[in-house]
Amino acid sequence: MHFSPVPLHIPDGFLNLVISLLFWAITAITVGIAISKTNKSLGERQIPLMGVMAAFIFAAQMLNFPVAGGTSGHFLGGALAAIVLGPWAAILVMTAVIAVQGLLFQDGGLLVMGANIFNMGLLTAAIGYGLYRAAAGRSKGTRYAVAGIGAWIAVLTAALVTSLQLWLSGTSQLQIVLPAMLGVHVLIGIGEAIITVAALTFIEQTRPDLLSEKSTTEKGGRGWVFVGVIVALLAVLISPLASAFPDGLERVAENVGFLEMGQSAPYQILPDYTVPFLGETALSTIVAGAVGALVLLGLMIVIGNILRGKTR
Repeated sequence: MHFSPVPLHIPDGFLNLVISLLFWAITAITVGIAISKTNKSLGERQIPLMGVMAAFIFAAQMLNFPVAGGTSGHFLGGALAAIVLGPWAAILVMTAVIAVQGLLFQDGGLLVMGANIFNMGLLTAAIGYGLYRAAAGRSKGTRYAVAGIGAWIAVLTAALVTSLQLWLSGTSQLQIVLPAMLGVHVLIGIGEAIITVAALTFIEQTRPDLLSEKSTTEKGGRGWVFVGVIVALLAVLISPLASAFPDGLERVAENVGFLEMGQSAPYQILPDYTVPFLGETALSTIVAGAVGALVLLGLMIVIGNILRGKTR
C-alpha cells in the first residue's frame, strides 16, 4: 500500500535549459528583493511565525486530496502565507518550503527549481496578497471570500504559467496542455480556497492580531509557536491518509504523453517523503514529514535571526 504523497512539482526534463535558467534568474532576482525588503522590516516577533508558517505549509502540502477523474490536488499555501506574513516574508517562506522539498525529498527537479518556486511561491503570494489587500477595511466575510477567490485564482495562474513553460520548452502543444492543466486545476483551486479560508478562520479564533493591519514587525510572538507546531505535526500524522492518485501535473503529463520525459534526481535522501530504512510504510511517511516540518521551522528561524541581525 502506498502511504506517501505523490510527487508534486515539475521534475527535471519537463522544461528545456533556456526556460529553466530564465526562471532561475527571475526567481533569484525576486527572492533577492524579498530578502532586502524583509531585512528592512522584519521584527523579532515575526521570526517564529515565519517558521511556523513554513512548517504548516509543508505539512499541508503532504495532504493530497482527491478530485475528479482519479486525480489528486494539494495545497500550495502562497496566498495564506502572504496574507498572514506580508508578501516579502511569504516569498522567503515559500522559497524555503519548495527548496527543502526538492533538496531533501527529491520532490521537483534541481534545474527547474527556479520555475517551481516562481510558479508555486512567488505568483501565489503576489496574487493572494494583492487581492486580499484590495478588500482591506471590508467586513470579515468579504475579506475571507476575497481570500478564497484569491487562492483559487493563484492556483489557476500557476497552472497557466506552467502550461506556458511546457509549451515554450517544446514539451507539449499549448492548445493541448493549457486546457488540460486549467481543467484539473479549476477543481484543485477550490480545495486551495477552502483550506486557505479554514486556516484564516482558525487564526482569527486563536490569534486575531496576526490578521490585523498593523505593521508586520508587530506580528507574531513565541507563545503561538507551540500551537502552530502541534497543528503542523498533526497534519503530518494524518499524511498517510492522503490520496495516492497522481497530482494535477502528473495526470496531465500522463494523459498528454510527456510523463516519461521526467528525470529522476541524481541522489536520494528522503525520496517521495519516506525514510529509506523504514520502507513505504505509514510510519516512514510520518517520520519523513516530521523531519521536513522541523527542518523548515528551524531553517526559517535561523534565516529570520540572520536578517534581523543585519537590521540591527
